[in-house]
Amino acid sequence: MSIDHTDELASEVSRSGYYPEIVAEGLNDALAGESVTAYVLHHEPTFDRDEIRRHMTVLALTPTRLVLVHTDEHPGDELLPKPYTSTTSEAVALSQVRSVVVTRMVTSTSKQLEEAVVTIGWGVMSRIDLTPAQCSDPECDADHGYTGSVTGDDFSLRVSAVADGGAAVERLLSFARTLSAATSSGATAGHTG
Repeated sequence: MSIDHTDELASEVSRSGYYPEIVAEGLNDALAGESVTAYVLHHEPTFDRDEIRRHMTVLALTPTRLVLVHTDEHPGDELLPKPYTSTTSEAVALSQVRSVVVTRMVTSTSKQLEEAVVTIGWGVMSRIDLTPAQCSDPECDADHGYTGSVTGDDFSLRVSAVADGGAAVERLLSFARTLSAATSSGATAGHTG
């Protein structure tokens, strides 16, 4: 039986100070009463010319779903003249998660873990990378068409030890391990999509 981290996540959202009521409302709606078995909360500023904008991403794992909630703040525009926030939530059945890709960046001198990137794919979005196809004959000038790959790229989260702290990098890696275990063929055999 897994530990319920729902209250812990709610406290962390509140402590972040980043529109806690709005983030919590989006998260609660997406969780739909399910308990949180693991989570990652990532709060990051972005620089846009002379403005600093913040955004928060929450990944929550429930017994049956992966929940993503992303909140951004925006300056006023033609549609909404005053500054506003937008919150987007998505819930994906664990049986639909096709890949959990983890990239670790470690310094070669100190062997220190500096960054981690977790990319989660469930088949909604794909990226196509095309390059001109070539043959091994250096004298050949024929058109060989293109070669490429299709990569699932539904969601990526990058965390840096310098910007977010070493504990944040470890937490993201722990979440990725938990998600990988939850989506393994043995774990999802009882789930239907």
